[in-house]
Amino acid sequence: MTFQFKIQLKDIINPPVRRRLLVPGQFTFLRLHKAIQSAFGWQDYHLSQFSPKGYASYPVIVLPSEDDDEMYLRNEPKLHAAKTKLNEIFTEPKQKFTYIYDFGDDWRHQITLEKIMDEKLLRAECMAGKGACPPEDCGGAWGYVNLKEILSDPKHPEHGEMKEWPGLGPKEKWDPETFDLEAVKKKVSRI
Repeated sequence: MTFQFKIQLKDIINPPVRRRLLVPGQFTFLRLHKAIQSAFGWQDYHLSQFSPKGYASYPVIVLPSEDDDEMYLRNEPKLHAAKTKLNEIFTEPKQKFTYIYDFGDDWRHQITLEKIMDEKLLRAECMAGKGACPPEDCGGAWGYVNLKEILSDPKHPEHGEMKEWPGLGPKEKWDPETFDLEAVKKKVSRI
């Protein structure tokens, strides 16, 4: 069994940031986490969780960490991401789930199960995508909007400093439309 997921960053528009992935149904949520990290270009620096509707919805699927904060220490129902398989949770097309990455910046991703196919895959695949993923630690959706505005205005007093954030050289420009499908396919196929 293979799942086709559309995964879109919430609260990001102009352009939206989304990816379409094929993922083996026997994958664990840990492997889905790694596929999402690769597909979006995140660096896996922060804590994350899966849940049906985001915070305070259950079941919460987490990868326990030495850096567990108060959220993980509460006696709320939770499942271990390395032990919970996708086919235990996803059962029908149009089912939605939320993936939250970085509880400070609060990058919320809407996962929509588009199709369930009989085809068997051994690895995840990225089929399509749109939009550049925001840089790590840029302040969430609001911070990303601010960063895009500053980077689009070479006369802005913070322009030079902000170019360093995403690692842009002196003559490089941030293009929020950029998405390199072939490069992402290679990264995701390693999962």
